[in-house]
Amino acid sequence: MRFGIFIYQGVEPIDLATFGVLSMARRIAPQIEICTIAPKAGPVRLANGLNVAADFGIDNAPRCDIVIVTGGPGWSEQARSPETLEYIRRVHGSGGIASVCTGGMILAASGVLDGQAATTKRQVVPPEQSPLSVLRASYPRIDAREAMLVDNGSVVTGGGVSLCIDTTLYLLAKMLGDDVADETARIMEYTRAWRANRDEFPAILGSARVT
Repeated sequence: MRFGIFIYQGVEPIDLATFGVLSMARRIAPQIEICTIAPKAGPVRLANGLNVAADFGIDNAPRCDIVIVTGGPGWSEQARSPETLEYIRRVHGSGGIASVCTGGMILAASGVLDGQAATTKRQVVPPEQSPLSVLRASYPRIDAREAMLVDNGSVVTGGGVSLCIDTTLYLLAKMLGDDVADETARIMEYTRAWRANRDEFPAILGSARVT
């Protein structure tokens, strides 16, 4: 089972916790494969100077069972990129797609969230504007919700920053079973935090379409 992590210039490095969770999960489920995908293969400069190398560009990315779109200050540029938006639509049409943090804003710009509920990052440092508020104001066809994550079946949108960990654990449970997700959380020493987040900030599952 192959997971793709979509990155780009200006991704917040904490969103690479998606990769970290999957890396830990491979200890329990070695059939997991992970790759990084960017607009172009090769060096990608993340927020505040971290440099990583993307395995694939969108022109030669392999088919993945699910692609997780990360967030960060660079999301606005990607939301205006015809190539990125077409890639998102192509992935959505052929397999699963998810977002964490402001990656949800890129999904919104692509149109794959139209008529559905979704979430994204809420908390910001003033005078920044909450991405969730921007989602609500800019995309009236999307039901912007405050939630840990929203699962509409073919699309999962996750909340902000460290909730990328919870979203990735949720995807593991959905795709490989609760046992894999629970054991991954245990060896990450994240069981209590995951439980607390689910209790205090529930997910929205099976959300109905909106008009």
